[in-house]
Amino acid sequence: MLVAERVPDHCPALVLNADYRPLSYFPLSLWSWQDTIKAVFLERVNIVAEYDRVVHSVGFEMRLPSVVSLKTYVKPTRNPAFTRFNVFLRDRFECQYCHSREDLTFDHVIPRSRGGRTTWDNVVAACAPCNLLKGGRMPVQAKMHPRNPPHRPSVVELQNNGRLFPPNYLHHSWADYLYWDSELDP
Repeated sequence: MLVAERVPDHCPALVLNADYRPLSYFPLSLWSWQDTIKAVFLERVNIVAEYDRVVHSVGFEMRLPSVVSLKTYVKPTRNPAFTRFNVFLRDRFECQYCHSREDLTFDHVIPRSRGGRTTWDNVVAACAPCNLLKGGRMPVQAKMHPRNPPHRPSVVELQNNGRLFPPNYLHHSWADYLYWDSELDP
């Protein structure tokens, strides 16, 4: 047996809230196998499904959990944090001027030099070439208007957008808890 086969690095656990919904879809709420086992021993989670992989210690053996649920419900946040990642997620990882998905930055629709603020209502995803082209000009001057007006997204909107970008790896034991069923690994 190769050493790589003995190391269960590719066995993340899907983490569900106490209501059996993922804590987040994008990024998908996953824990490493080490963090998952720690949470099991601290009695913070219930094991819902397991991998075929087993870990051993001197006097202990355990199948690795593939799905766990928190024992205590974590109330989802009502207002998503303003972060670069969440702006990109709101805008579906697409430049709001030319639709490119490459080299994304964020652009102040009303430039900061003109009093624009760094808020949900003034920032959009933009590729670097469009951002440079627009520069410090107003949208009317640059003849560049965002495809979708900037706005404060809801948590539900971000989760729905996150479902449009399934992770590269989805284990079959996760199928009942996710919306990407057709793409799950066997």
